[in-house]
Amino acid sequence: MKSLTIEHLQKTYFDPYAGKQVTAIRDISLTVAAGDFVSVVGPSGCGKTTMLNMIAGFLPPTAGAILVDGHAVSGPGPDRGVVFQSFALFPWRTVLDNVAFGPKMRGVPKAQRHEIAREYLALAGLAHAAERYPNELSGGMQQRVGVVRALANEPDVLLMDEPFASVDAQTRMTLQEELTRIWAERKPTVLFITHDVNEAVFLSNRVIVLSQGCVLDDVAVELPRPRAWNALIEDAAFKALAARVLQQVRAA
Repeated sequence: MKSLTIEHLQKTYFDPYAGKQVTAIRDISLTVAAGDFVSVVGPSGCGKTTMLNMIAGFLPPTAGAILVDGHAVSGPGPDRGVVFQSFALFPWRTVLDNVAFGPKMRGVPKAQRHEIAREYLALAGLAHAAERYPNELSGGMQQRVGVVRALANEPDVLLMDEPFASVDAQTRMTLQEELTRIWAERKPTVLFITHDVNEAVFLSNRVIVLSQGCVLDDVAVELPRPRAWNALIEDAAFKALAARVLQQVRAA
């Protein structure tokens, strides 16, 4: 696990429909400590996904710096794993081979990469599904496979772009609880993008609120772990934190 540092990040681009330069990211600076779990919230268009795509190396910044453990990011790399909203699994590969794909690309021998994949599948309660294909799984199970596939490549930083947005509410809560459990066991450095304020507070140690391409607030979440929805849903401290974050998002 390694730290993630963003220094005065900016992103502008030419919008051919508007016929002018558009500022997606105005000036963002933040640090995610090694092994920390930080969520980013904000209204649509505030720059959340653009920021994540720059951290992943998919987009170049216009100005500023992105550092993983002090080393500048200049493009995509195995030190950063990404989990998208879409499941993005290979339909022609088994669950086992989907999870083993990252280690395979790193040149890990077949027996060893399958051992790694089985370990992570067991961690997510998916050992029984190793030989199935993605179309044989529910949406929630597919997204769990997507999460452990990213983890199996042992990235220094895990970037998650609204990974649970496409599943039903009950499945989403279950996935949130499982993610907190997996994070507590492995402690990857996580930057999690979401529109859901309750999700952000439930998962995180800190919640960053973005507004118009800048950091509006940085909220510490000092709720005890492990976390479960049946314990927190009516918790006064949880409600107060969620209300504070929601107020900031609405103000943004």
